[in-house]
Amino acid sequence: MPLGRELPQLLKQRLFHKGRKFDFEVNRLRLPNKSEGEWECIRHPGGALALPVTADGRLMLVRQYRFTVQGRLLEFPAGTLEPNEDPLETVQREIEEETGYRAHKWDKLGEFFLAPGYSDEIIHAFLARDLEKLETPPPPEEDEDIEIVFFTPEELETAILEGQPVDAKSIASFFLARSFLF
Repeated sequence: MPLGRELPQLLKQRLFHKGRKFDFEVNRLRLPNKSEGEWECIRHPGGALALPVTADGRLMLVRQYRFTVQGRLLEFPAGTLEPNEDPLETVQREIEEETGYRAHKWDKLGEFFLAPGYSDEIIHAFLARDLEKLETPPPPEEDEDIEIVFFTPEELETAILEGQPVDAKSIASFFLARSFLF
C-alpha cells in the first residue's frame, strides 16, 4: 500500500458518481480506531507534475485559467494519469501539450497526497531538464487557457511568499526541488 495506507472497513456505500476525471462517493465507514461515520471522498487516479528547468536555470510554469477558483493560477505543467499509465509517461505527455517543450532528462522528486481531507489523489513530481522546443507542438485541449511564464527560483519563491496565486502541488514540488535549484 503506498504512502502508509491503512484501510477502513466499508459498512455501506450510500452515493457514487462516476465523473470524467474523478469519482465521488459517500460511504459509511469504520475507521481503524473503531470510530464509525459517513465520509465523502473524491477518488482520483492521481497526477504527475513536471518542474521544467531551462538551461539558464529559469523555471517554466503555466498561468492557467481554473473555473473552480474563477481565475488564473501559476502552476507547473501537470496532468491526470490515464488508466495503467506510468506517471513519467503522463508527465512527458503533459509537458509537451502544455508548453510545447520536451525534456530529455528526468529526475523523480517524490510523491505526495494533494488534499487528503477529501481526496485520495497522489501527485508524482519530476524535475524536467535538457529542454527542447518542439517544432510542431501538440494542439492544446479545447478547455485549456494557458500562458507560459518563466521565473528564476528566487522570483518564484518571492511570488509564493507574497501570496501570488500559485497552486499547492506546484508549491510542494518547488520545495522538493530546492536542492537542485539553489
